[in-house]
Amino acid sequence: NSHRDQIIELDKTGTHLKYFSQKQDVVLIKNLLISVQSRWEKVVQRLVERGRALDDARKRAKQFHEAWHKLMEWLEESEKSLDSDLEIANDPDKIKMQLAQHKEFQKSLGAKHSVYDTTNRTGRSLKEKTTLADDNLKLDDMLSELRDKWDTICGKSVERQNKLEEALLFSGQFTDALQALIDWLYKIEPQLAEDQPVHGDIDLVMNLIDNHKVFQKELGKRTSSVQALKRSARELIEGSRDDTSWVKVQLQELSNRWETVCALSVSKQTRLEQALRQAEEFHSVVHVLLEWLAEAEQALRFHGVLPDDEEALRTLIDQHREFMKKLEEKKAELNKATGMGEAILAICHPDSITTIKHWITIIRARFEEVLAWAKQHQQRLAGALAGLIANQELLEALLSWLQWAETTLTEKDKEVIPQEIEEVKALIAEHQTFMEEMTRKQPDVDKVTKTYKRKALEPTPVQSHIPVLDKGRAGRKRSPTPGLYPSAAQAQIETKNPRVNLLVSKWQQVWLLALERRRKLNDALDRLEELREFANFDFDIWRKKYMRWMNHKKSRVMDFFRRIDKDQDGKITRQEFIDGILSSKFPTSRLEMSAVADIFDRDGDGYIDYYDHGLLNFSFRIALFYHLPVL
Repeated sequence: NSHRDQIIELDKTGTHLKYFSQKQDVVLIKNLLISVQSRWEKVVQRLVERGRALDDARKRAKQFHEAWHKLMEWLEESEKSLDSDLEIANDPDKIKMQLAQHKEFQKSLGAKHSVYDTTNRTGRSLKEKTTLADDNLKLDDMLSELRDKWDTICGKSVERQNKLEEALLFSGQFTDALQALIDWLYKIEPQLAEDQPVHGDIDLVMNLIDNHKVFQKELGKRTSSVQALKRSARELIEGSRDDTSWVKVQLQELSNRWETVCALSVSKQTRLEQALRQAEEFHSVVHVLLEWLAEAEQALRFHGVLPDDEEALRTLIDQHREFMKKLEEKKAELNKATGMGEAILAICHPDSITTIKHWITIIRARFEEVLAWAKQHQQRLAGALAGLIANQELLEALLSWLQWAETTLTEKDKEVIPQEIEEVKALIAEHQTFMEEMTRKQPDVDKVTKTYKRKALEPTPVQSHIPVLDKGRAGRKRSPTPGLYPSAAQAQIETKNPRVNLLVSKWQQVWLLALERRRKLNDALDRLEELREFANFDFDIWRKKYMRWMNHKKSRVMDFFRRIDKDQDGKITRQEFIDGILSSKFPTSRLEMSAVADIFDRDGDGYIDYYDHGLLNFSFRIALFYHLPVL
């Protein structure tokens, strides 16, 4: 924000400079301002993106820390409650009441299990995204502390339940203790069934494994209760004289349920280990593929400007062909990853269906996106190569035509120009057709040179360096000589391709030859027309026209001659007289002026006397105004 004023001031200064600078400097200043503005906008965009990322990270971190602290507080309070309720009553009714209270606590502990899983998953997600070692270590410590505290509470809960069940058993409530244990086994058995899904993403499987480890600890701690019940049952059967068949039935059912639960526990552990291997393999394949796709997309999107050399372009095409082969190979990995995902989905845990589908969608979408970028780049390379070949063919065709044009113009220059006006006009029309053809080829030349043009060392106005032929004759003025076009002939375009440089120089050379040819033909036509007009030259008509023209300009003849006479000696040369009349814009020809000068220069000394010793030269005035013989 503190630099924003500098940007605004810089823009104002640059805009002000553009109005008072040369054209090439205006382009440079404009480009610099655009560059600065573009960089500024990128910095602002990065700033906004980083602000969003930091805000999102803060929200996630705050959410995790609040959930962690709340759960830890609840676990600490629960641990204090469990530690304070160590006393177990002797009365069976009180023991049953304590057991009922403990079951309520176990329900609340089970309700907190989803919170524990969510908090644990959020912490692992933050840990994966963290870049600072201190944050990684701190998050690891917090997750370890939470996991240890949870395991401790679960262990103490199971231990207290076992003690209550044992106390109930030892208090003479054998039937209640046996029934409570059988009920627990019946409740646990469906959770361990073979048809219960245990597959999914790696986070879910890890949570299921952690939960199963807690269950196995609880199962191990209940072993002593089962053994105590069996021992009490045997004692009851041996010492009682009543019918104890119901005890044998209950004991058999307990043994069957216990063995079934133990077997299912082992089976679930095996299935969880298999699910973990499958989840890890799926996770590895997906992330390796995504990393490769990210690198491939980066290379495709920022490949730079294509070269203008055919060999380099073909090299790029070969490299891209190899990349397409690699992409085709990666398609097999994509199919493998999606196949693994579909296989997991078929037996997936409900909580992981959305995650697995998400990863499958992501890798397919990313692959299709990279494939689209690759095809687009392939089309761009093919188009560039086709355009380069077309430009080369056009270049050779233009060079061939220019060679023919140069030869034709050179041969025609060697021919003698005819002395008939109609024949000269026919040659001019023929040459005009040639120039129009050359003008039609102008865009092709610009197209070829633009393809190979390099940036000049100094900024220049954005315009074509190729000369453009104008159509027709510029009025009836004589064409300028080639010496008036040195800058056009020297304006070479620097390229790396010598054939393009040859094209530019050849085009300019043919252009100058065409201009020179047009000048010669126009000069010849002008001269023939002057000769035709001079054949009927009448000095009296010329004199009257000149006097009317002078009268229209409200000028005096003697003042006109005095202006021509630079040294004021009363006489001017024939050439000064001719050039003076022609430069005054009087409609006449040099041939007519030569005849008029011959009339005024009767002595043939090359001078025209218009003033003699302060007196007007009467012979000049008589010749000019009355067309009398000059004596």
